[in-house]
Amino acid sequence: MTGNVGAREMASLTTSPLGFAPIDGNLDDRIASSGQEAARKKFTPEFLNRIDKIVVFRPLGTAELRKILDLELVALQERILHAANTKPFILSVSSVAKDVILREGTELKYGARHLKRTIERMITQPLANLIASDQIVAGDQLLVEHDGQKMIFSKDAPSIAKRAKAS
Repeated sequence: MTGNVGAREMASLTTSPLGFAPIDGNLDDRIASSGQEAARKKFTPEFLNRIDKIVVFRPLGTAELRKILDLELVALQERILHAANTKPFILSVSSVAKDVILREGTELKYGARHLKRTIERMITQPLANLIASDQIVAGDQLLVEHDGQKMIFSKDAPSIAKRAKAS
């Protein structure tokens, strides 16, 4: 079982008003104590007695969230390449588009839980529409960018030229 009990309290320990982590040798102990105390406030002693161990995790930082996003995009690319009855293509996502996905798909108190749903909404569903309408063909190289308002899906020029020569 996992939960976000004490996430708000722990977040206040790990960031300062300026957004920097405070320098404190006992920070891990303070985070663990904060999580334990939040669990004691939230749950009855009878319930806590049935739990063998409470493990407290540090909130995810930007670097960890970026790694999770990159792993999810690699998994999406693998699905594209290995799915039956599909037209395999190469997908690239610009750093600006990744920043938008991270901004919309994460919240400090929830961590990366919404990230997968945001990728689904902003990348996977539009890709499915492009595939279904035959706008993407096997061998295409697709670039996903963000123009400040929406995601832009464009084909890489070399793959278009290569397909034109083959025709």
